[in-house]
Amino acid sequence: MNVLAFTLFLLIVGLTLVITFFASRRTKTTADFYTADSSLTGWQNGWAIAGDYMSAASFLGIAGMVALSGFDGFFYSIGFLVAYLVVLYIVAEPLRNLGKYTLADMIAARFNEKKVRGVAALNTISISTFYMIAQLVGAGALIKLLLGIDYLYSVIIVGILMTVYVVFGGMTATSWVQIVKAVLLMAGTFIISIIVLAKFDFSVLEMFRQMKTATPLGGDFLNPGNKFKDPLDTLSLNLALVLGTAGLPHILIRFFTVKDAITARKSVVYATWIIGIFYIMTIFLGFGAAAFVGYDKIIGANAAGNMAAPLLAEAIGGDFLFAFVSAVAFATILAVVAGLVLSAASAFAHDFYGHILRKGEATDKEQVVAARWASIGVSILSIILALFAQNMNVAFLVSLAFAVAASANLPIILFTVFWKRFNTAGAITGMLVGLISSLLLVFLSPNVWSPDGTAIFVGNPIFPLGNPGIISIPIGFIAAILGTLLSSKKADAKKYDEILVKANTGMKDSI
Repeated sequence: MNVLAFTLFLLIVGLTLVITFFASRRTKTTADFYTADSSLTGWQNGWAIAGDYMSAASFLGIAGMVALSGFDGFFYSIGFLVAYLVVLYIVAEPLRNLGKYTLADMIAARFNEKKVRGVAALNTISISTFYMIAQLVGAGALIKLLLGIDYLYSVIIVGILMTVYVVFGGMTATSWVQIVKAVLLMAGTFIISIIVLAKFDFSVLEMFRQMKTATPLGGDFLNPGNKFKDPLDTLSLNLALVLGTAGLPHILIRFFTVKDAITARKSVVYATWIIGIFYIMTIFLGFGAAAFVGYDKIIGANAAGNMAAPLLAEAIGGDFLFAFVSAVAFATILAVVAGLVLSAASAFAHDFYGHILRKGEATDKEQVVAARWASIGVSILSIILALFAQNMNVAFLVSLAFAVAASANLPIILFTVFWKRFNTAGAITGMLVGLISSLLLVFLSPNVWSPDGTAIFVGNPIFPLGNPGIISIPIGFIAAILGTLLSSKKADAKKYDEILVKANTGMKDSI
């Protein structure tokens, strides 16, 4: 056991628990629990969004992917960053103007039916759980490396902590844990990047020159095609990354934590700058790990390369930097999983329990209690699923969640705001078909089936692509269109005109 790392772990956990304690004293109503009573400023929410977005996939997964696969690993950094342009220019403002607590609120603003809420809640819970698996895989590998605790118990420890944050602190605690984590992560990544760049005499050109001979890939390290051999699979991955963020429930609910659409847009601008700077620095993390840790040691610590960043910190900064970076990585995982649990719990309590089971008659206290029980249920389910994905790269796991989000949620968000003829049947059809098709294609893909036993099950995959986005995303759009056109029920034109005004102006009065 690394005593220094363990001490820093305890400090991080202690700090987050103190935040949760003070937040719990302010969490009394559903607005407090779901959205921190929309009290965050633009810069606060920007840092919180960045903290929510810069997950284990970003810090652990991308660093490992770049170190092992070179240029192909950087596809993830590019895709994750460009995705925020879609959020900024298309989704953020309409979502904040139309919604209240959850994604389903936005859709229900136009289609006020229980079926729409139920399916939207199902999508949110499914995507959040899928995304959470990646974070728990990263957590399990990290704690196992540092503390020598078995993967199973490592995942359970993180699962318990993330549940505590949400159950007691709600969105206020989750937001401030994410802000603190984002600051620590940026500081740690900056320190590593400076040290790596110093190793190459502060010359980026010299770094690229030396990387041609620093890994077993040789000169091919800087060229595409080391991991993604199939151009169609590469396109599918990037399509999912660019479009997926605009459908991720735990990111979308962050726009309800500010007072209005203008502040929501400001928060996205802050987040984009923070995230952009971070993803540029992932180049130094990946290149540094490849050059100063080495392929064999990275693979030896974790077959998927998820421990490349902490090992790099140890190689260039000794025990203290290793312990600090590992503790920050742990804080990263805690912050992201808390946001994921909260989004799933909010969908269940507010949309399913509050509007469907209780028909809008549930009190604030009953909804908060339901959300807290839902948090426990989602955590248990995610822990169980994470046990089957131990040897998968966390960045790759997250890319699959992005594909599901882009297939199931994005078409509905866009059509709700921009298509006058869109109706309830189209919304339900698009969400269900997008969700089912993407999950089915993932299950039939090489991620789950492989002849050599490197995947979860032994066998030949039926679907050849690693990421289903290029197939499932168009299917989601087509299903929403066909569901609308084939339905006998016509859209309410007056309702659409009202929604269009609300989405663009924030006016709450009917026109």
